[in-house]
Amino acid sequence: MLIRKYDPSKKAEVRELVLGVLQEHGFEYDRLKDSDLKDIENYYFKKGGCFFVGLSETGQLMGTSAVRNINSQRCEIRRIYLKKEYRGKGYGKKLFLKALDFAETNYSSAHLKTDASLSKAINMYLKEGFIYLKEESKYLYFEKEFAEKKV
Repeated sequence: MLIRKYDPSKKAEVRELVLGVLQEHGFEYDRLKDSDLKDIENYYFKKGGCFFVGLSETGQLMGTSAVRNINSQRCEIRRIYLKKEYRGKGYGKKLFLKALDFAETNYSSAHLKTDASLSKAINMYLKEGFIYLKEESKYLYFEKEFAEKKV
């Protein structure tokens, strides 16, 4: 898998992948929560974050990961999605680690939110040093403090 920064030519594919994975897990499109998909450049890049895509050798979209700027010290890791046929092969972890590396290089801490039913993702976050903060509704919140920026 090749991991690249998002290119606007992949907009429709990214939206289809993300919404497809959400639907697969029983979540419906939410015009507020999913509004970032309409303008990835402004939502992520122009505010100091990043959005990554995982591509096959032939350029097919396999998955995504993103980092959203909260403030100069804190970010949110999000949009870690992978097409079903690529799961269980380490690709999701690679996308997550790419986002985590960006976060650690540019911020003092990162947080993330996930559905309580996604046990594989939760285990990956814990193994990578995230600490459980709280549960609200069916969502779990995690945070990781970085020793110092890797500048």
